[in-house]
Parts: sequence; C-alpha cells; structure tokens
Amino acid sequence: MIAIIDYKAGNLTSVLRAVKHLGHDVEITRDHERIRQAERLIFPGVGAAGAAMDVLRREGLAELVKEQVLDKRKPFLAICIGIQIIFENSEEDDAQCLGLLPGTVKLFRETEWEDETLKVPQIGWNRLYQVQEHPIFNGVQDDAEVYFVNSYYCEPKNASQIIGESEYGVRFACAVAKDNLVATQFHLEKSGPIGLRMLNNFCEWRP
Repeated sequence: MIAIIDYKAGNLTSVLRAVKHLGHDVEITRDHERIRQAERLIFPGVGAAGAAMDVLRREGLAELVKEQVLDKRKPFLAICIGIQIIFENSEEDDAQCLGLLPGTVKLFRETEWEDETLKVPQIGWNRLYQVQEHPIFNGVQDDAEVYFVNSYYCEPKNASQIIGESEYGVRFACAVAKDNLVATQFHLEKSGPIGLRMLNNFCEWRP
C-alpha cells in the first residue's frame, strides 16, 4: 500500500486519483500505524510552509515522517509544497521545516526575463531539464514540459542532490533526490502523460 500523508493540505485527492488510475493500492491517511505499514509514502499538497509545518507537528507527523524516511528508508516522494518543507527552512512564514535535506526555500521576485515580466506565482507549463539520471525520469525526455504552481523555489546546499532544474527568472532546482527520497516542485498529477509516467516510476521504484 502507498500512503498519501494527510496533513490537511489541498490537492491530495488529485494525487490519489492519479495513483489509482495507474493501478496501485493507495490511500490518504494521517493514521500513524497505517503510515508505518505502508510500503512507500507520498507527500503532496498546496499551501503555505508555516501552516503545513504547524499541522505536521501538532499531529505528530513531522517526527513520524523523519523516522520512516531516514531510519526505515522507505521510498518517499514529495510534490509541490512537499519539496519545500523537506528542506531546513523557508522564507515563507520564516518556517523551520523538516530538514530531511540541507538547504533553504526562497521567494521568486518579479523580474524581467527575456523581454517578459515574470509574475509571482509561477503558474503554468515550464521545461524540466534533467541534470542527473534518476529512475523517476525513466522514459521521460529531457526538456519535457511539466506543470508548476509556485511562488517559492528550493536552494539545496548540496548541488549533487539536484536532479532536475527549470528557469523562471532564475535557474532553480525543481527536482531533488537522495537515496530513498525524491521530490519535485512541479505537479506530477497535473503534468499529463509525462507526469503520470514519473508518478508510476516512483510507485515501482526500488531504491
């Protein structure tokens, strides 16, 4: 069973439907025992870093996630707000986050880029540049377009953990990985056949 961690974020149901469509056994849960029993975990959602961390701490999920990912080494996928709160801190709400990876999360600034004024948040399709091979990219061409909704971007301390980048005023990490953990800023469940392919790659991944 795949557990989608329920921390009262939006968009969980869309990920549930996508994983079910791919034929995998999946449920949304915040039950600690069900999360421990799961073969792998997905941590998606939209929202604010501070609010997400408040819920995780209040429900005892912050320490449970760390236990399952770092100690039990369970395959773990984080999407959108998920990728942001796996780092140490975020400029959003000045939030202290999970710290699964070293790094911070910064706010996009409205800027001119290639004769275009870029608005914040970034909403829409953008290119994914694969900077390292990873099983989640199996069958996915380099520079494929994927779907983003984000005002913030990740800045990992360890560049070797960046597997994908995109550009929006700055070149930024949009996919990271380490051992049994992989995370994307873009929405796999909203990125059409390419996103579904990556989602299925995770569901079948044996790190």
